Amino acid sequence: MINKASKKETRYGKHKRIRKKISGTPDKPRLCVFKSSKNIYAQLIDDENGITLATASTLESDLQEFRGNISVEAAKRVGDSIAEKAKSKGVTKIVFDRNGYIYHGRIAALADAAREKGLEF
Repeated sequence: MINKASKKETRYGKHKRIRKKISGTPDKPRLCVFKSSKNIYAQLIDDENGITLATASTLESDLQEFRGNISVEAAKRVGDSIAEKAKSKGVTKIVFDRNGYIYHGRIAALADAAREKGLEF
């Protein structure tokens, strides 16, 4: 009998392969995206120093209307928020880490919103 991997295990395997190739630096941090069943999160991470520079999610007070609803519009607002925080820290160039998710729908909407606000991938 073949033991088929779950969606979570498959995504985690993809994430491990992606992380072998990309890493964040102080000049070009990694934008890591995670989505749960109810919220979407984005972090700017400097892997060399092991610190998180900025975070944004639907749990923030200015995005309360999207709590528990990870629609494409919510992902766009999180992308806008993380881009504004990155700009305030002086970051304009980033490396995008889709965290093993398919680049489609909410993940693509978050990335496109961040690009529109001035972040370069």
